[in-house]
Amino acid sequence: MEPDSLFMPLMRTGLDPIAELGRRREEQPVSRLDLFGNTVWLVTRYADVRRVLGDHKTFSNDFANLLAAGGDDAEEMGLADPGGLGLKDPPEHTRLRALLAPSFSARRLEALLPRIREVVDERLDELEKSGSPADLVETFATAVPSLVIGEFLGVPREEQLEFGELAKGRFDVIESIMAPLDSAAASIEYLLGLIDRQRKNPGGGLLGRLISENPDIDDQVLAGLADGLLVGGHETTASMLALGTLVLITDPARAALVRDEGTDIDRVVEEMLRYLTVVQVAFPRFARTATSIGDQAVEEGDLVLCSLSSANRDAALGPDMERIDLTRAPTQHLTFAYGIHHCLGAQLARLELRIAFPALLRRFPNLRLAIDPAEVKYKERSIVYDVEELPVTW
Repeated sequence: MEPDSLFMPLMRTGLDPIAELGRRREEQPVSRLDLFGNTVWLVTRYADVRRVLGDHKTFSNDFANLLAAGGDDAEEMGLADPGGLGLKDPPEHTRLRALLAPSFSARRLEALLPRIREVVDERLDELEKSGSPADLVETFATAVPSLVIGEFLGVPREEQLEFGELAKGRFDVIESIMAPLDSAAASIEYLLGLIDRQRKNPGGGLLGRLISENPDIDDQVLAGLADGLLVGGHETTASMLALGTLVLITDPARAALVRDEGTDIDRVVEEMLRYLTVVQVAFPRFARTATSIGDQAVEEGDLVLCSLSSANRDAALGPDMERIDLTRAPTQHLTFAYGIHHCLGAQLARLELRIAFPALLRRFPNLRLAIDPAEVKYKERSIVYDVEELPVTW
């Protein structure tokens, strides 16, 4: 395995993907990487990425393919099926997604709105109480999605903050290799215990509803689905809250725009989702048969990595995509992927961001970085891009 090949699509300069990624998009939109000694194609253009993500008949997500590609390295790294929907193909993917989809209906999410507002207000109180300066990541950005996803699943409120910690480090390539599956095992263990409690006394959250409506559902399958929702909905939203705040407080005009009651916050959030693209690459795909991507021939069994951060900066989406413009009309960005694997929790994440950003900047109108922007420490080599901490003052 060549580390530089593995990490190049995950590297950034500040908030921007490294120049090499943009160069490949222009000159070599489908280029070869060396990973596990196998043929791996990095796809960087918007049209090609969308085509691969949308074609599940040609490109498989099945985790068994990843294990086979990893060979002995996969065993040494402790790779195991993480559960959830991301690394499943139809018909299993179709069956499991159908179980979860009703819980993400507009009616169900609307019912969660009061709790999201309550959570945001509670964490703003905690931020104020902690005193200036404070770490926005610890007090606000990671706590809000912990409490929201915990509420959504049916985790008791007194356990929700700790529950969110179980998602930590899952997308960090280095951390995952150094401590394989530790957080995943702890999460599944907790969830199995929670499922046991819910079987005895089903609550109103997703777990309670699934148990009530599908009493024969396997506990391990249910725990895997819940863990997938935790991992997919926690670290991604937490990084959006942290990086989005950084974008806003380093530009007074942007901050003022979000504080303004008349601003279309939906438009602001969509542009930040596109520009930041915190999930840098999509789940790996494997070619089921010989095919082509753009002008590149791809053989059966080849692994395909789609760069979402590159695709979302493609000029095909519109002019000046390397720059953030919070007044830009929403684009058809690929931040939540595309096709049958489009993120099931996309609307929940949007709700959290639409509520959190204006509330934060209205409560703390003078919020600013407590350090020089050049001193901000970013998480390197992580599939989900983020900051280590975000010291702020007001």
